[in-house]
Amino acid sequence: MSLSEIKPVDLLVGKTPRRFDIDDPVLPAWIEEQALTSGDYPYDRKLDGDRYEAELKALQIELVKVQFWMQATGRRVIALFEGRDAAGKGGAIQATRAFMNPRSARIVALSKPSETERGQWYFQRYVATFPSAGEFVLYDRSWYNRAGVEPVMGFCTPAEYEDFLVQAPRLEAMLADEGIVLFKFYLDIGQEMQLKRFHDRRHDPLKVWKLSPMDIAALNKWQDYSEKRDRMLKKTHSKEAPWTVIRANDKRRARLELIRHMLKALDYEGKDKAAIGKTDDKIILDAPDFLKDK
Repeated sequence: MSLSEIKPVDLLVGKTPRRFDIDDPVLPAWIEEQALTSGDYPYDRKLDGDRYEAELKALQIELVKVQFWMQATGRRVIALFEGRDAAGKGGAIQATRAFMNPRSARIVALSKPSETERGQWYFQRYVATFPSAGEFVLYDRSWYNRAGVEPVMGFCTPAEYEDFLVQAPRLEAMLADEGIVLFKFYLDIGQEMQLKRFHDRRHDPLKVWKLSPMDIAALNKWQDYSEKRDRMLKKTHSKEAPWTVIRANDKRRARLELIRHMLKALDYEGKDKAAIGKTDDKIILDAPDFLKDK
């Protein structure tokens, strides 16, 4: 299916049937009104732009210090970013890596597996991308495709899905034993916010490439994705590799909090605690707290 073939979609938003025509250049009022506060988001205004830029710069300076420390000590860091389509994963990764040396701060965004890779152990192609000494590797989606997109869209078998939920914590415990620091972020957005971002992409000639037919095909699978998200967080959250959930309706707050979280967790030379600032507990939660009301 091409974007030109997309037709209006009847959606169940919460418990209310809605019609969404992504080709209509006018964003529906019900999306505009509810987008920011959808999904129980705690703020009704985005963070001020000037404040965001000032705080982000201070955090990015700390990330440069982290990279010097990693190169001096040989420490290895993995940060993986999961979330629904349009959750803001790519922007968060770019904000994190913006001023780090790209020679030792890599972004990994694997495409669908080749025929050869489909015949391998599922984790094999990811293992090949793990960091060497002094490297910081950021995953724009990761092995957790097997816990969300693949079972929802029918790209894996039920047995493969169940095996993954058992094997992933074992692999991540091995990473911890090896001394690799692993951050697992799930960026959570409300349904109306996702629809707004899809609509924005469809009508922005610089962003339309981000919108795929699969995004549209997944529109009526919101609840299925929610169920898979909750089960993934429950089954693969561990002491060695905990999940951190970021409420991401406001991309600015989301980026600041996830960078802040990493800086607080790393014991690097020259750490400026005042520059890092305080965590916003309304935006950043560990998985058990996020799941309490689910």
